[in-house]
Amino acid sequence: MRLPAILIFTLLLLTGCTGIPEGVTVVDGFELPRYLGTWHEIARLDHSFERGLSDIRAEYSLREDGGVKVLNSGFDAETNQRRSAEGKAYFIDGPDRGRLKVSFFGPFYGAYNIIALDKANYQYAMVAGPDRSYLWILARTPELAQPTLDSLVDQARNLGFATDQLIFAAPRH
Repeated sequence: MRLPAILIFTLLLLTGCTGIPEGVTVVDGFELPRYLGTWHEIARLDHSFERGLSDIRAEYSLREDGGVKVLNSGFDAETNQRRSAEGKAYFIDGPDRGRLKVSFFGPFYGAYNIIALDKANYQYAMVAGPDRSYLWILARTPELAQPTLDSLVDQARNLGFATDQLIFAAPRH
């Protein structure tokens, strides 16, 4: 049986969207219960879905089906309102690896690859998408100690991410 070309293309596209950038590895020994809760965006590479937003947060909680509920939100100064998007995530390689697929739009999934994590205290994480155009540095607090941030940026640079294009969250006082 031959698959139609469009179906093959779609399968390749969807598989590619949940991949890992070449040469990048995800964390092992991941513990979802410790990761749940609120994370603040410290830095990111630019994407249209976050443009114009500040005070960006991600909140993770368990879903009844065993997946993870994802609630991303950010403050839109133009409308003076908080905007949010709800999604769902599921493990790709098992619950002890920081590799999930996340969806905000029906059956379409994107990669959520945790490539650095404070395993001792779960206070910071670095997340990549399926390629090097997606990168986020997250922390449990709105600010991250400069030496830790510098170390994560160096790590991302060494992995080939365009760290000179990172957008850093403004410090909150």
